[in-house]
Amino acid sequence: MTTVNLGGLGSRAVRFITIAAVALALAGCSNLFGPPKVKEEPIIPAATLYQSALDDMDRQYYQTAIKTLEKLERQHPRDPLTEKSKLMTVYAHYRIGEFDEAILAADRYMALYPNGKDVPYVLWLKGTSYFAQIKDITRDQQLSADAIETYNLLIANYPNSEHAKDAKEKLLVAYDNLAGKEMSVGRYYLGNGQYTAAINRFRVVVEQWQTSTHIEEALYRLTEAYLSLGLTNEAATATAVLGHNYPSSSWYKQAYDLLAKQNITPSVNSASWMASLRT
Repeated sequence: MTTVNLGGLGSRAVRFITIAAVALALAGCSNLFGPPKVKEEPIIPAATLYQSALDDMDRQYYQTAIKTLEKLERQHPRDPLTEKSKLMTVYAHYRIGEFDEAILAADRYMALYPNGKDVPYVLWLKGTSYFAQIKDITRDQQLSADAIETYNLLIANYPNSEHAKDAKEKLLVAYDNLAGKEMSVGRYYLGNGQYTAAINRFRVVVEQWQTSTHIEEALYRLTEAYLSLGLTNEAATATAVLGHNYPSSSWYKQAYDLLAKQNITPSVNSASWMASLRT
């Protein structure tokens, strides 16, 4: 009886079967190596999306509303409702305290619709997003400066807007913060005997922030600093301006007493830069 050696044939057969199985498995998973299938987003009418966003805002679901508004803009970039959608996006971010996002959204709106009828409102939202972040006077006051710039833009271009009045009121607070920062630094310099540096800070308040609540103290501190430098004419002028504009001020009484100790009478030196402040 002849014995047939199947060892080599069996081995080749096993290898063939293994390769075939791997090939079938790879064929079945070919999508792992090809481009992923993109799930198409169902197109929803712009009006439906916009109303859905408004409904969510009424329920104070602002994050959900924002996502819906973004979908509207993505699906219907040329629809008239897109402009309103971008406006409401600014508002939604503002309402939930996402002020940086509100500012960016406001800038995007104004870049696309510079002549839009809602630009005054968008400027107000932008300015108020800065305003809401203003910290105490010991911190950097860039936010105050940004709020002032935005509000002034609103007031200058849309003086009759219903938002201009509110902007003017908030401006006073922003001005006060900037003035307060200058006063804080000026007092530091004054206390350290750096009189010229202190004078420069107090002058900024007197020249630029005359509507702030710090103006009276700034004039008194100028009197102090000028006297410390022996500049009696400037000190007399600072006190005279303070007394003329704020005769009942306690700061004026203190400044007057400082001059009296050196037998100096408050008087306006016409050559002084402060002479024009005596209204």
